[in-house]
Amino acid sequence: MTRIPGTENIEIKEKFEERYRALLGNDYKKFIEASLSFMRKSIRVNTLKITVDELKKRLEKEWKLTQIPWCKQGFFIEHKKGLRRDIGNLIEHSLGYFYVQEAASMIPAVVLNPKPDDTVLDMCSAPGSKTTQLAAIMQNKGVLISNDSDYKRMAPLSFNIQRTGATNTLVTLMEGRFFKMPFDKILLDAPCSGTGTIRKSLKTLKMWNPNMVKRIAGTQRQLIDVAFNCLKPNGIITYSTCTLEPEENEAIINFLLNKYENAKLEKINLNIKHGPAVKEFNGQQYSKEIEKCLRIWPQDNDTCGFFVAKIIKIE
Repeated sequence: MTRIPGTENIEIKEKFEERYRALLGNDYKKFIEASLSFMRKSIRVNTLKITVDELKKRLEKEWKLTQIPWCKQGFFIEHKKGLRRDIGNLIEHSLGYFYVQEAASMIPAVVLNPKPDDTVLDMCSAPGSKTTQLAAIMQNKGVLISNDSDYKRMAPLSFNIQRTGATNTLVTLMEGRFFKMPFDKILLDAPCSGTGTIRKSLKTLKMWNPNMVKRIAGTQRQLIDVAFNCLKPNGIITYSTCTLEPEENEAIINFLLNKYENAKLEKINLNIKHGPAVKEFNGQQYSKEIEKCLRIWPQDNDTCGFFVAKIIKIE
C-alpha cells in the first residue's frame, strides 16, 4: 500500500482513536495505515452490454486486470506501464461496458442475488453502482425500484442507469420511510458516517463525531424497520454500510432481531478476508446471531471498510 502524500501529520481526533483502539487493539495501526493509503482502482463488467471475456480482450493490451475473488464480474485494474489511472476516460466506460466501483461495495448485490422474476427495491440507490449491478444480475428482467431521497442525486443515478442499459429499473424520489408496497428482495445500503471510506475521502476524519453517529443510527433503525415491513414472507434484505461504527452496524441488526421474532440472519459465505463481528459495544451486548454478519476492515483486503448483513423474513 502506498501512503497518500500529505497524510503524515494528519489530525486524528482523540475520541476517534480511543474508539478504534478499543475495537481493534493491536491492529489499530494497520487500520490507520490502510485508511491513509491509496486505494486500488476496480471495475465491474456490465454484462448487460458485454461479456467478461470480451471486455478483457478490449482492455488487456494496456491494462492489467486481476479478478476480485468475491465478484465474478469484478476486477482490480492498473495500467501496465503505470502511466494512467483515469479509467473513467476510457471509451469502454462511456459506452457502459464497465462501471467504476469500489471492490467491497460489490458485495451487497452479490449477497442479495435477486432472481430475474423478482420485485426488488434498492432503497437508497444513488449514484447507482448497486442498482446497475442488481439490474445485471436480474438480466434486465423483473422489476427493480431504484429510490433515493435527494433530488440532487437523481441526475447521476438516472445517467448511470441509462449508460449501463438497465431497462427493468424504475427511479423514484422519496424518503425510504414512506414505502409500503411488498418486495421479494430489498437492498438497504444505508446512509452512514463513512469511516470505512477514509482513503477515498480524508474529510471523513474531520467530520466524524460521536453525536453524528448516534443521529445517523436513528435514521438507519427507521429505514431497516420500514424495509422489513415491506418484505414478503421468505424475502431477503441485504443491509450494508461503508462505516465501521458498531452503532450503525451490529447495533442496527440487533435492534431488528429484538423487535421481530421472524427476522433471522443467514451467514454470508464469500471468498474474502474479514474480521469478527462486534458482539458488545459501549456496554450493550448483542445477539449471538450477529456473528453471521460480515465486517470488513480496510486492511483485510486492501479495499474500503464495509459491513454487510443478510436478513431473512421467516414466514
